[in-house]
Amino acid sequence: MDKREQLIEIATKLFSERGYENTPLSVVCEKANVSKGLISHHFKSKDGLLREIFRKTTQLIAEINSVDNENKTPNKQLAELLESFFSQLESDKLFFQFNMNVMIQPNTRKVLDDLIQERSSFILKKTKEIFDKIDMENSLVLSHMFIAELDGIALNYLGIYEDFPLQQVKKQIIKKYVLQ
Repeated sequence: MDKREQLIEIATKLFSERGYENTPLSVVCEKANVSKGLISHHFKSKDGLLREIFRKTTQLIAEINSVDNENKTPNKQLAELLESFFSQLESDKLFFQFNMNVMIQPNTRKVLDDLIQERSSFILKKTKEIFDKIDMENSLVLSHMFIAELDGIALNYLGIYEDFPLQQVKKQIIKKYVLQ
């Protein structure tokens, strides 16, 4: 892994655990064993580093949604999307914690607002494409409800309940959306 990728990985971990505002660049530099100059060279500033991390997490989300849906039923598409979401949520808590933290904090939200809007539009568009095939008339509202439900599950799992029954919730949401 090159230094740039190492910086992104270390900063993501630190920003997730401590929060963006509570993590000075000096700590990132210390953990990565690099100078502040190297961060400036690659990212210009701490905000630039945050934006790059957010772009990378958006790429991961795009990859999750990039399954070939051409010859699949909407239910099969939803099943794959839900499997991917729950698998990612369980295996990469740090990724989801980072996203949740930066999107709800007012200062980081300002830095990332354009990227958040871009990502949200992408997710809504992809979700709506599936729901268009299920109920064209209500696809937009169904898409918003589906996304909000997954966001709520992630929030509860990551930040509210220590003993959140993730697997049972997964079974119920699959039953709700896929096995109707």
